[in-house]
Amino acid sequence: MLSVELHSHSALSHDGRDPVDMLLEQAAAVGLDALAVTDHDELSASLEAAALADDYGLVGIPGMEVTSTAGHVLAFGIERAVPAGLDFDETLDRIHDQDGLAVVPHPFQKSRHGVAPHVTDEQLATADAIEVYNSRLLTGRSNRQAERFAVNRGVPMTAGSDAHIAEMVGQAVTEVGAVERSVDAILEAVRAGRTSVVGKRTPWRISLRQAAGGAKRRIGRRVGEFL
Repeated sequence: MLSVELHSHSALSHDGRDPVDMLLEQAAAVGLDALAVTDHDELSASLEAAALADDYGLVGIPGMEVTSTAGHVLAFGIERAVPAGLDFDETLDRIHDQDGLAVVPHPFQKSRHGVAPHVTDEQLATADAIEVYNSRLLTGRSNRQAERFAVNRGVPMTAGSDAHIAEMVGQAVTEVGAVERSVDAILEAVRAGRTSVVGKRTPWRISLRQAAGGAKRRIGRRVGEFL
């Protein structure tokens, strides 16, 4: 089994803090096998991380977190950015057009752009996998909802730290039964459901710090754009 971080953010995200080298260093330090940097509606930092990953003894998985009209969708194994603002079905189609993997993160967390309130159960079940453990949780209720849905619908399951600062990379990982240590093998194993999830809650003080830091950076960027 390979330990894979499938949900992390670099400074390229509007609410991320750290450059990709810090994320890679943390992933290697905690013994992960693979890392996907999944910035909000941005792909370039993830491609950079994927190119550098081998230097850290890691498999680098290209990816991004796409903002569809229904909410967030993780796209893996893509080479071109998927545009924001498309509806849920078209977002999945654009990912699949690149032979990518579409995973729905925190689907039942409305406050964090989960898609479940805006799509049917049938639509949600068309995702290649569902993130059933996101470490940035308060009560765990939304994670349990996601797991129940995935089990009942037979949808493969993943986990992710949703790290917005480097030290939280690896808080939640997907253990993947891949036939080899490569991007294609990892994504195929996820698609086939050869996964298990391992995770622990991001400490509340760090979640609050991540949120506050993200808000501050968003305001700073908007002021910069205005000026």
